[in-house]
Amino acid sequence: MSEQPDTDLKPMPEQMTYANLLFIGVWIGIAVMMVTYMIYVAGILAPHVDFTAITQNWDRGVHEYLEATHSPRGWGWLVLVGKGDFLNFIGVALIALLTMLCYFFLIVGYGKKRDWAYLGISICEVLVLALAASGILTSGGH
Repeated sequence: MSEQPDTDLKPMPEQMTYANLLFIGVWIGIAVMMVTYMIYVAGILAPHVDFTAITQNWDRGVHEYLEATHSPRGWGWLVLVGKGDFLNFIGVALIALLTMLCYFFLIVGYGKKRDWAYLGISICEVLVLALAASGILTSGGH
């Protein structure tokens, strides 16, 4: 029986960087969401949508809610990041962008190893995530 060397089973340093960055980034994102939520609930920053307007409109569909509350679609929330209710989106956006950021480390690693198949897959993944985040492919609530 032949045994495979352990080196085949070890992750690349870039994969470990990916995992560590994702782990740390998610916890930072969660901490940001907790802090910004407390700012919102404490009323330190005025919200864009008043609490009463939220309860009056939460039975509506997304499009009706956005129209009734004059809330932006897609990345339009960045304009209102100084409002308490939209400040919360910073942590969500951070966590959402983490995967794309982490893939750049894999692209470097696969490029160094000349692993063209995984390099191509990683590049395609970044392109798909960037396209989805761009809002060009509008669907749902956007």
